[in-house]
Amino acid sequence: MAEAAVDRSSKSGLGPAGKPFSTFERLVAWRYLRARRKEAFISVIAGFSFVGIMLGVATLIIVMAVMNGFRTELVSRILGINGHMIVQPVDGPFTDYPVLSSKLAAVPGVKMALPLVEGQVLASAQAGGSTGALVRGARAEDLTKLTTVSDNIKSGDMVGYASGDGVLIGSRMADQLGLRVGDLITLTSPDGDITPMGVSPRIKSYKISGLFEIGMSEYDSSIIFMPLEEAQLYFNAEGLVQSIELFVDNPDDIDDLRPKVEEAAGRQIAITDWRQRNQTFFSALQVERNVMFMILTLIVLVAALNIISGLIMLVKDKGSDIAILRTMGASAGAIMRIFFMTGAAIGIVGTIAGVLLGVLVCVNIESVRQFFSWISGTVLFNPQVYFLSQLPAEMDLSETISIVVMALTLSFIATIFPAWRASRLDPVQALRYE
Repeated sequence: MAEAAVDRSSKSGLGPAGKPFSTFERLVAWRYLRARRKEAFISVIAGFSFVGIMLGVATLIIVMAVMNGFRTELVSRILGINGHMIVQPVDGPFTDYPVLSSKLAAVPGVKMALPLVEGQVLASAQAGGSTGALVRGARAEDLTKLTTVSDNIKSGDMVGYASGDGVLIGSRMADQLGLRVGDLITLTSPDGDITPMGVSPRIKSYKISGLFEIGMSEYDSSIIFMPLEEAQLYFNAEGLVQSIELFVDNPDDIDDLRPKVEEAAGRQIAITDWRQRNQTFFSALQVERNVMFMILTLIVLVAALNIISGLIMLVKDKGSDIAILRTMGASAGAIMRIFFMTGAAIGIVGTIAGVLLGVLVCVNIESVRQFFSWISGTVLFNPQVYFLSQLPAEMDLSETISIVVMALTLSFIATIFPAWRASRLDPVQALRYE
């Protein structure tokens, strides 16, 4: 009776209620997964396969999350201080910038229009020390709306800036030059006054009204905000601006907004968006991300190869068991499903454990960084090198699902050959010397 039941279950390939694997097949597969004293070496290989898949999946999730976090943080910080669209004149300077800014700000999807005057200077302190800097002249009311700066005033305030008597500088520049709020910073521009002897540099000192800290060291160490009217005088641009930067609701909708902005301007303008200005940087970041994904996938692939070796050894060790099952009526398909379940179980459990480990590390990524910094006694993820003051991690659901699918697919593929080899075992040959 039992043999007939086994035979019927094996031939149909379906257990009770139409399950893809019968109870008999699941029972035998589970027994093969349990460690026994004489099968200790096989169990060690299965353990390494499990750990390999777990670490491979976890590493992929962590690295991809960190790189996603990098991109999100860099985009938010770069675009937080720079406009998503930069409008520049073609047919003449922007002398009507107050009216033009109002027109562009009224375009649906545009949050703010920021008229700017920019120029490179040499910033120096009275006590000595100097550094190159970028001066950005902006109206006080516009800079207040630029929350990336106005909400990150580390010390001081914008009162002096609003009255036109002070400038805002980055905290890292202040530390580098030894400056504090209330001190004077001297700016030297090569484009100064024209004299009979040629162009003389323009040198002028300004009182520091406040120190801002955006969190991106490149900006905190190189940017100075100056009241627009003062910047126009300093850079010989009285009554005009060089460009108008537009901040939009959704940076990915730039292509749809471009014709609306051109129509609202009512004159010839040149538009450059954030993707064009940072194309090289973000393209390199995307290439690095793809390469890292492919390299780390090899970890999962190696773990899947361990499943193959472990199952082949298991098949060789269980040759007599397979022969007995075949003589009892188990079909070749049933044997194949048994060993497929044995290998697939390692891949499934390893993948689930890897996802849990990866999520746990991503949620506590900053604590992990601080722990390893404490262990090694060095500063990991130096903000002066990596631009950001904290290690970011942002998990993407679709990306995590693709990692899980990839790991499971490799695990399932790895089990096919050993399972097929087990199903092809000849019972007569296996039992000849038993």
